[in-house]
Amino acid sequence: MNRTLITLFFSLLSTVTFAQQAQLWVAVDGSDANAGTKEKPLASLQMALRKVRELRRLADPSIAGGAHIYLRNGLYRLSEPVFIRPEDAGTLASPTVIEAAPNEQPVLSGGVAVTGWQKVKGTVAGLPNEAIGKVWVADAPMVGDRLLEFRQLWVNGEKTTRAKDTPYPLMNRILSWNKQEQTCWIPAPKLGDLSKATGLEMLIHQWWAVANLRVKRIDVQGDSAKLSFHQPESRIQSEHPWPAPWISKETGNSAFYLSNAIQFLNQPGEWFLDKKAQKLYYIPRPGENLTTAQVIVPALETLVQITGTIDHPVSNVQFKGISFQHTGWVRPSQQGHVPHQVGLYMLDTYKLKIPGTSDKKTLENQAWVGRPSAAVEVAFANHTGFANCRFEHLAATGLDYHRGVHDNQIQGNVFSDIGGTGIQAGVFSDEASEIHLPYNPADERDVCSNLLIRNNLITNVTNEDWGCVGIGAGYVREITIEHNDISNVSYTGISLGWGWTPTINVMRNNRVVANRIHHFAKHLYDAAAIYTLSAQPGSVIAGNVIDSVYNAPYAHLPAHWFYLYTDEGSSFFTVRDNWTPSEKYLQNANGPNNVWTNNGPQVADSLKTKAGLEPPYRHLLRDQTAADPAWRINKENPVIVELVTKPGQPLNRQQMKAVLAKSKVSEAALYHWDNHYVIFDKVQDVFVLSERLKTAFPTAQVKTYYDLFYEFNRSRCSTGPVASEWEHTILTANLVADPRLQNEYLAYHATQFEKWPELSKGFCNADFQQLLLYRNGRQLMLVISIPKGESLDKLNPKTTENNPRVDDWNALMKKYQEGIPGAKPGEVWVNLKAVN
Repeated sequence: MNRTLITLFFSLLSTVTFAQQAQLWVAVDGSDANAGTKEKPLASLQMALRKVRELRRLADPSIAGGAHIYLRNGLYRLSEPVFIRPEDAGTLASPTVIEAAPNEQPVLSGGVAVTGWQKVKGTVAGLPNEAIGKVWVADAPMVGDRLLEFRQLWVNGEKTTRAKDTPYPLMNRILSWNKQEQTCWIPAPKLGDLSKATGLEMLIHQWWAVANLRVKRIDVQGDSAKLSFHQPESRIQSEHPWPAPWISKETGNSAFYLSNAIQFLNQPGEWFLDKKAQKLYYIPRPGENLTTAQVIVPALETLVQITGTIDHPVSNVQFKGISFQHTGWVRPSQQGHVPHQVGLYMLDTYKLKIPGTSDKKTLENQAWVGRPSAAVEVAFANHTGFANCRFEHLAATGLDYHRGVHDNQIQGNVFSDIGGTGIQAGVFSDEASEIHLPYNPADERDVCSNLLIRNNLITNVTNEDWGCVGIGAGYVREITIEHNDISNVSYTGISLGWGWTPTINVMRNNRVVANRIHHFAKHLYDAAAIYTLSAQPGSVIAGNVIDSVYNAPYAHLPAHWFYLYTDEGSSFFTVRDNWTPSEKYLQNANGPNNVWTNNGPQVADSLKTKAGLEPPYRHLLRDQTAADPAWRINKENPVIVELVTKPGQPLNRQQMKAVLAKSKVSEAALYHWDNHYVIFDKVQDVFVLSERLKTAFPTAQVKTYYDLFYEFNRSRCSTGPVASEWEHTILTANLVADPRLQNEYLAYHATQFEKWPELSKGFCNADFQQLLLYRNGRQLMLVISIPKGESLDKLNPKTTENNPRVDDWNALMKKYQEGIPGAKPGEVWVNLKAVN
C-alpha cells in the first residue's frame, strides 16, 4: 500500500461512523465482573480485549462495524504487559480502537508506588556528612516475594538521579584503559571508601556511545584507582574496536562518572537503593513533600505487545489518546550495557586480525547486537497505529515497530522523558547476524515497510543511554518520516539505515521530509540531525530545518558534529532544500549516485517555514522541553590546524595543495612562519583534515587547536558596521610553563569583558571585526580580523587612544607569555604570513 492509500485509510478510519459498533468501557474503579458498559465499566484493558476477541470469534453482529474500547481517566497499574495477538485482529470495516474516553487522560503504567517515607533518624553507614539530616527513607518495593530491581525513580512526574559521584553536568576523565587486563585507571574517588560498595557502576563516554559497566573491584593506589569489571561487559568493552575509550592530550580522555553507592548520595534529587537492607533513600528537591508526593519506580519493561506471526499478523488495531508511562530496563544492572550504535548493545565483538569480509574487503570490526526493550512493541502487524498518545517516563525505547510490519502509522504523539530512543523501526541486525551483513530476507514480509511517522513531538529522549536517537530506523522500506519536531536529544535526531555497506539490500524509497530538528548532540558527537547508512535507492532527505547543536563538553573531537551526515555506504540519496545555518555536512565513505542540491542557509523561507509540526498539531509544542541552561549552543567557528616540519625541511607545496583541495579548503587559508604552517578556515571535518596531513607529511607534527577560549566580535560594539570582507593576522606565542600562571591567564580572559571593558572599547575603536584566541597545551594562536584592505599597523594604535587601560592589560599579559622555539631573543608573538 502506498503512502496516499495509507493516509486515506487512516482518514476514513477516523471519520466513518459505523452503524454497528461494539463499545466497551474501562475505569480504574470498575470490575472485570461487570458487563463493560459506560455505567458498569470493566477494570482492565485485558478483559475488554478478551470480550472483543470473543465477539469476533462468535461473529457477533454487534461488532460488524468495529469495536471501541474506551478508557476512563486514571492510572492503570499493569502487572504484566497487555498482549494483543492475531485473534484480536480487526478488519478495515471492523477495526478495534482503544481510545481515551472523551476529554479524559488514561495512563497505562508499569510502575509501583513507593509510600511510607520517613526522615532518616540516626546514622546510616557510608552516608556522606553533608547529607545527614536531609535524607528520607522508605521500604524498598517488593513484587510478590522478591525485591524489585529498578534504575529509575520519578517524584511527582519528574525523573530523579541515581546517586553519582559528580553533580550534573560535571564528569571526570579516565587516566588510561588497559585492554589486555580489561581494567581502567581513574583519579581516586574522593567521596568515601568504595572498596565494599556493591552494585557500583561506571558510565563511560566514548565517541558516539556510552557504556554502563558494573564494577567488580576498585583498588586505590595513591591518587589513582584501578577498576575491574564484571563479565560479560568487561570482555566486550575491552575487545570492541569501535567505539572505544578515548585517550587524547589535545581533547581530554573519555569522561566518566561512578554511580549507585550510598557514598554518592549528597545532592537534592538523588536516590540510592540498598538491596541488602531493602531500603530506598532519597534527598528531596526544593518543594517536594514526600508525605504527599507521588513516588513511582518501574516494575515492567514493556506495557503493550502487539505480536502476530508472519502468516497471521495482527491488523486493524488502533490506540488513540492513551498515555504509556513508567517502564524500566534492568539489563544494564544484570549484564552491563556496551552499545555499538543507536543503543543496540553488543553480545559479542572483536577486531579482525586479517581485515575483510565477503561484503567489505577492508572491514576490521565484527559485532553482534541485541535490541533494548520498548514500552510498546509491535511485530508482524498491519494497519495499526498510534495517534495523539503520550510516551513518557520510560527507561528504554518508547515505541518499537520491529519486523513484519506494514502500512502502519504513528501520528500526533508526544515522546518525552525517555531513557533511550523515542521511535524505533525495522530490523537492524538479528542477534545471529553480524551487523555489517546486508539484510535480504527470503520472505520479504519480514521487512518493515510503508510506515508513516508524522507530526510527532519528540523531546528529552535519550536521557539515559546518550547514544540513542530521536527516531531510529534500520532496514526499512518506503518509510516516511515527516513533519516531526525533535529536540533535546543527546546524540542524533534521525538515524536511517544500517549495515555500513553500499551493497543493495531491502532498503529503498525512504523519505525524511520537512522535519524540524534542533538542540541535538547534547552529550555525544560524530552526530548529526539526520544520519544515514548504506544503499537506499530512491530515498530522499528534503525540506528539513536544522539548527542549535549543543556544545557538548565531553566530545572526543569538539568539531566533529554535523547538520547532515551520510555515512558509510550511503548511496542513491537525493538531499535537497534542507535549511541549515551553514553547510557543515559530512559525506563519509559514501557509495554511488548521491545528489546534493540547494542545502544551507540560502534555502527559501517558503520551504523553511513548512517544516516541523503542521498547524493542527502545533499545540503539542507546549510539551516541548526547554533548552538546557547548562549547555551552550555551537556555532561553526573557523579551526586552526598547525603543521610543524623538521628544521630545514621544506614543505612539499604540491602535496599541501592536494590535501587542501581534497578537504575543500582554499589555498588562501594557509599561513607560514619558519617551519610552522597554519590552516585557518571553516572545515567540514577537521579530524579528517588532520589525518590527511599526517598521511601526506609523516615526518611532520600536526596539531589541532580545539580550545577556542576567547572571542571578541562586533556585537560588543555600539557603532560601526560589520565589514563584508575580512583579512586575518595570525600570531603565535607560548604560555609560560608555570601551571598557576597559565590558570591566571585563562581566568583573566574569561572575565575580560566584565572586568576590563576598556579592551572591547579599544577593539571597537580600531574597527577590529573579530579576535579569536586558541590554545593547544602551552601554545597560543591569536587571530585578529580586520576589514579587507586595511592595515593592522594602522588600526592597532587606535586601541589605546585615550584608553590607558589597554596599555595596562598588555603590560600585565607579558608575565604570562613567551616566544615559541625559534623566536628571536625577546620576541613573544611571531606573525604567520599568508602563503601566496
